Amino acid sequence: MLSVTPIPAMSDNYIWLLRQDTSDSVCVVDPGDAATVIEWLEREGLTLGTILITHHHPDHTGGLAELIKRYSPRVIGPHNPAISGIEERVGDGDEVRVMGRLFEVLEVPGHTLDHIAFFTAGIPPLLFCGDVLFSGGCGRLFEGSAEQMHHSLTRLAPLPEDALVFAAHEYTLANLEFAKAADPDNRDIREAEQECLRARELERPTLPSTMGRERRINPFLRCGDPAIRKAAAEHGATDTDLATFTTLRAWKDAF
Repeated sequence: MLSVTPIPAMSDNYIWLLRQDTSDSVCVVDPGDAATVIEWLEREGLTLGTILITHHHPDHTGGLAELIKRYSPRVIGPHNPAISGIEERVGDGDEVRVMGRLFEVLEVPGHTLDHIAFFTAGIPPLLFCGDVLFSGGCGRLFEGSAEQMHHSLTRLAPLPEDALVFAAHEYTLANLEFAKAADPDNRDIREAEQECLRARELERPTLPSTMGRERRINPFLRCGDPAIRKAAAEHGATDTDLATFTTLRAWKDAF
């Protein structure tokens, strides 16, 4: 059995920890803070065998140097020489075996130019998508273009209905506020919001989501939907998926 556990870090990050029940060696995804990871591992009597990195931002790589020094793990990440410590640099279509599962690497630029995601089609399917796809939203365009981000999301959208979406931030409720503005008649968004409110009241994460749920509630995955097109048109979009996405992203930035 492979389990995935969130380690809350900083103000709203999740460092995802992957563990097989037959081993005390684990994998973490995007360890922005070493102390949080070390505390968790020592409390649980675990050791760190692998690190996955999705992109270069400090809140995803800040703990890398200290964790490498302490545990000497295998480190897998994008072809960006600015990220020191990566020993296996991977790109689109590469495959890596982690915790007994074969993960496909997907290049998904937009938030950053070096951004990658890790997907495994096992049972259940798992997607570690960093800051590209959030529940109810998507990442800001810090380096890439709207066209790149839109293309990246169209690559993720067809993943299986039951694929678990492990985004890196607890942004869900804020994203759903925007989703309601972009698609006010969508009952699925309101139901998701109530579920997420209950989770947060219990101090539980709103993640993972599923790809099926995101196809129903996430406006950035639904740029061809007439309701989303209509809302975007009221903010200046022309009638194309890319124009709709570009307008949605600019609208969300100012929301």
